[in-house]
Amino acid sequence: GIWYSVAYPAWPGIKDATAGYMGWSTRANVAEAISEAEAANAGINEQLASAELATMGDDPQLNGYAVSSGGAVFRTFCAQCHGSGAAGARGYPNLLDDDWLWGGDIAAIHTTISHGIRNETDPDARYSEMPAFGELGMLDKTEIHQVVNYVMSLSGTPQDAEAVAPGAELFADNCSTCHGETGLGDREQGAPNLADAIWLYGGDYDTLVETVDKARFGVMPSWSDRLSEAEIRAVALYVHQLGGGE
Repeated sequence: GIWYSVAYPAWPGIKDATAGYMGWSTRANVAEAISEAEAANAGINEQLASAELATMGDDPQLNGYAVSSGGAVFRTFCAQCHGSGAAGARGYPNLLDDDWLWGGDIAAIHTTISHGIRNETDPDARYSEMPAFGELGMLDKTEIHQVVNYVMSLSGTPQDAEAVAPGAELFADNCSTCHGETGLGDREQGAPNLADAIWLYGGDYDTLVETVDKARFGVMPSWSDRLSEAEIRAVALYVHQLGGGE
């Protein structure tokens, strides 16, 4: 015991423990293991970082490595919001379906991961903003009630059937520029499809009223300054193959 306390870190101090004459450190061991792994994967990471986005999944070896390493990246950095299984949550998109605000092909996913959405740190971040129609005085409560019932009618049953017709007129005047004349959305603007019964924040009456009244402004961070190009491509390929990639 005496020899161990002299040879290895043992006695706690104010800021750190005694180092021991052998200089042993779990942190140093982990750092060394990480460096060895990075060196071993340097070649395939370089290949991944330079491959054509559209075809990098065609190489079985590269695809297998990318999906495996991308899964690790996802669980480390993305699962906190999108869930460990990527099914999302209220306000956080489900990445398993084929409903995409900005597009679901590999290039679109890569751009979204690289630059994020509505963040202030990346000038190339994807950006869209829905007006707060109620708070800005653009629509009154009756008009919000009407347009919400029209939106509900696009994918289900409205709460007030008599409000649908006037709501359709309000939608055409105030919402169709972004969401389209039939509510199918516009990926160039990041405007959601309102006719597919898939909702980011919820599609019940009260939630839709809140959305039209106050608007939404979800933010996704930019990852280009935190992940390497190989890691971004790996997690993009991982997300793309989950089931909803186009």
